[in-house]
Amino acid sequence: MQIGNKLPQVTFRTRVRDESIEGPNPYRWQDVTSDEYFAGKRVILFSLPGAFTPTCSTYQLPGFEKSAAEMAGLGIDAIYCMSVNDSFVMNQWAKSQNLENVSVIPDGSGEFTDKIGMLVRKDNLGFGARSWRYAAVVKDGVIEAWFEEPGRCDDCGDDPYSETSPETVMAWLKANANVAA
Repeated sequence: MQIGNKLPQVTFRTRVRDESIEGPNPYRWQDVTSDEYFAGKRVILFSLPGAFTPTCSTYQLPGFEKSAAEMAGLGIDAIYCMSVNDSFVMNQWAKSQNLENVSVIPDGSGEFTDKIGMLVRKDNLGFGARSWRYAAVVKDGVIEAWFEEPGRCDDCGDDPYSETSPETVMAWLKANANVAA
């Protein structure tokens, strides 16, 4: 992806809590489109190799969660974390991380990730198809800023993490605060 590109149109299969459903699993399926997530908003979208993985759970997701208020002050309406994991996994990960400010997007089949060119194989780790780590500032579905870890390839022996950190995105937001206004 490049600055100025429009995000692809896909339908994400999500599970949402529904108080009208009784029993131990009060959730229902709800399809959510790219437009429903991105149209008419300025958001941060970041994607990572997998829910519950060490760097993702220790640094990246918690960092965006902690930075949400300051990012909102710089014109961000929402922060989304995407992974090539199903909605069941993403919902449990969000719950375990006590998320209040970051919403998770399940790209279970990797369709969105593939369409933006970030789907890689991680068979060397037993993961299969996953997302390469990236982050973006997106305004009304169009890429305003793009951050990608170097060395994108299949079965990469490394999991680089610096270009997509909340600190890097925050620095860009601050440096471009007058441009966005």
